[in-house]
Amino acid sequence: MADEKGGVAVKTLDNEDKQMVAESTWIEFAAETKRICSIFLPMLLVSTSQYLIRFVSTLMVGHVGKLYLSGAVVSMSFTNVTGFSVLYGMASALETLCGQAYGAKQHKKLSKYTYGAIISLLLLCIPVAISWTFMEKLLILLHQDPLISHQAGKFSIWSIPALFPYAILQLLIRYLQSQYLILPLLVSSVATLAFHVPVCWALVFKFHMGSNGAALAIGLSYWFNVVILGLYAMYSPNCAETRAPFSMEVFSTIKEFFQIGIPSALMICLEWWACEIVILLAGVMKNPQLETSVLSISITVAVLHSFASNSLSAAASIRVSNELGAGNAKVVRRTVWAVLVLGFIEVGISATVVFSLRYVLGLAFVSDNEIVDYVRRMTPLICLTMILDNIHGILSGVARGTGWQRSGAYINLGSYYLVGIPVAIVLGFQVHLRSKGLWTGLVTGGLVQSILLAIITSLSDWKKEVEDTRVRVLEMK
Repeated sequence: MADEKGGVAVKTLDNEDKQMVAESTWIEFAAETKRICSIFLPMLLVSTSQYLIRFVSTLMVGHVGKLYLSGAVVSMSFTNVTGFSVLYGMASALETLCGQAYGAKQHKKLSKYTYGAIISLLLLCIPVAISWTFMEKLLILLHQDPLISHQAGKFSIWSIPALFPYAILQLLIRYLQSQYLILPLLVSSVATLAFHVPVCWALVFKFHMGSNGAALAIGLSYWFNVVILGLYAMYSPNCAETRAPFSMEVFSTIKEFFQIGIPSALMICLEWWACEIVILLAGVMKNPQLETSVLSISITVAVLHSFASNSLSAAASIRVSNELGAGNAKVVRRTVWAVLVLGFIEVGISATVVFSLRYVLGLAFVSDNEIVDYVRRMTPLICLTMILDNIHGILSGVARGTGWQRSGAYINLGSYYLVGIPVAIVLGFQVHLRSKGLWTGLVTGGLVQSILLAIITSLSDWKKEVEDTRVRVLEMK
């Protein structure tokens, strides 16, 4: 009887222990979710504010004239592909370097990495700026309309002043992100948008600079944002631990920055460029105006939703890099699950809203009934794209936080250029599905990308990643 009672007592204790472990796990998971939300929601507003700067400029150019608008749109596409996307991708290297160094409490290294990255990207801006001066000739060589090419060329030249502050801005954002200093990013982004609207209006209409004024306003706004964040980084007590004077040690970080920055840029740009290629393919189809219009609307909807997936991606990158640097393998695993759960909730709501609006979605952009109906038929694919963008966006953030950019670049190369674009060409031209076929190709590429990233993430040995991170972070004295 005593044994039975003893057995019952042990069994009861085991159940209590399990319950306590389950409750503890749930509390930790909820706390991690809260941390991610504290990064995700402000970064969503930051991304939206930064997008609105270029959007406001486009709107104002549209009131100048169709020719100027066409030139500005072509120029923005060209400068995005050849410059801004590259700088954005290269800057992502600091998500790995600064994030892991901060987690490992190597605080002074954040300034050294950031100084080295600024030098690197400013040097990279020089050949990019030179290439932009030849944009008009390049477009004419590609048999584009001479008048549009001329306006696009002028807009590109006036966009050069935006190139250099954009590079610094992206690096300062990563520097502050790594320390969870999100509020300054939010305040500076909103203040910059408030600065940009009147300045852009004055340059475009008051000083009669037209589209050139809109391009210059973007550059002035980027400089405005850089000055705010630069002053904050220099004088705020919140940055005291990571603030370090410029020294010769900075130059030793440049090699490491490029080693991670180049694959980071390829990882992001290969996906970005695939969308541009698909739009170009739509331009050589029968009735190209219809096909490009539908694809442009579809991509615009996907891009608007990408603010959410990119913000979740940033949260994943920050948390993973910090916890790897701190040596918390268990927390890294919990972070991945928490951000994926949040991602599924967010995209579930967003995709449901978009699908329910499928009959009127096209009307937000055009009044042409044919295009509106075409967009309605594309909506299921758009929703699927949103879901996949969320998955591989979050997993890409995990990859950047861990330092897997090289693997990510190979995955994106294979997913989009060996699978996605060939499928798009076959379905779009051979099977005659037109834009629907081209978009299906992009979806296929995104699906392959998501599967491969999921496999790598699920098979990761986080304890080994922690050890590798600690060794790498401590290498630079």
